Amino acid sequence: MRRTLLPVVLLVSALVGFAAAPAAADEPGLGLSHSTSVGVHNAYEKSQYPYLADALDTGAGLLELDVWTDGLFKKWRVSHDYPFVGSNNNCAAGGLRAGARDQDLAVCLDNLRAWHAANPRHPLLIVKVEMKNGFNDRGGVGPDELDRLIAQRLTGVVYRPADLLRGAFTDLDAAARADSWPTRAELTGRIILEIVPGTFERANPLDRLWTDVEYARYLHSLQASGRIGEATIFPAVLGAAAGDPRTRYADSGLRAWFVLFDGNATSYVGGGVDPAWYDGNHYLLVMTDAQAVAPPIDARTPSPEEARARVTQLAAAHASVVTSDWTPATGALPLVVPRG
Repeated sequence: MRRTLLPVVLLVSALVGFAAAPAAADEPGLGLSHSTSVGVHNAYEKSQYPYLADALDTGAGLLELDVWTDGLFKKWRVSHDYPFVGSNNNCAAGGLRAGARDQDLAVCLDNLRAWHAANPRHPLLIVKVEMKNGFNDRGGVGPDELDRLIAQRLTGVVYRPADLLRGAFTDLDAAARADSWPTRAELTGRIILEIVPGTFERANPLDRLWTDVEYARYLHSLQASGRIGEATIFPAVLGAAAGDPRTRYADSGLRAWFVLFDGNATSYVGGGVDPAWYDGNHYLLVMTDAQAVAPPIDARTPSPEEARARVTQLAAAHASVVTSDWTPATGALPLVVPRG
């Protein structure tokens, strides 16, 4: 009975107003690794939302930012395509909905902080960062600089890798398999950052150190030096694969620093990849392009019934987050339902 009523209750809350209650209010004990939420692809684009604050106000459980590193000016540009003339996004310099848009990542993080300050009891938000061209550590835009920027802009808000370790585990894999994740109620007002290698980086034959490996190495080194508390991000394994996809990493010592996985939903539902393995080990699994699973539905404005059914379907298929370009009109964005 509980599994049947929860999506309906949450949908009604979304329709009468996002601020009415945290998304998991009806099940405060629901653990993060035992729940499924809904995310929006490329939420920073002005064609999606006039301002980043508009995307945040939808109550979506995940929002995506695309970041380009600029080693010449030591900037973190936020844009879909390569920003020759700067950033191209809906982050506003003068506040949540004031001042010029098209700002760098620092301002986007400032918008996140301002929104958090205005909504301190918001449900957990995952911010997915696609590093379009990867890090440029020699140019002063590497993992440590990104961590410092996030720590400065989102002090006390970010749920970090060290929080999952709880001082009791030596790596993220051990912590996840022990289900060290907190409940959604405990994550009220918090932000988790996910990072994935970008499209330009993966297509660049000269780039031999992708974002996932570089950040995992960084995490490993921080733990070895007793500084794991400085890390603010969870690296994700990008792309579905049968079995344990971490075996792609030649350095087996890095595999234990990946507990978040990100791939196309069609690979996990009818595509030959068993997603139960992720759920069984309490790993987080982001399923993208939720609309493409058979039978396909509209990528932006499916009916509320179609959107709810797709969330329920992918939750049963062990997704932690399902993402698409759905608009608030679907009523699905604030949904949180049991996983599995």
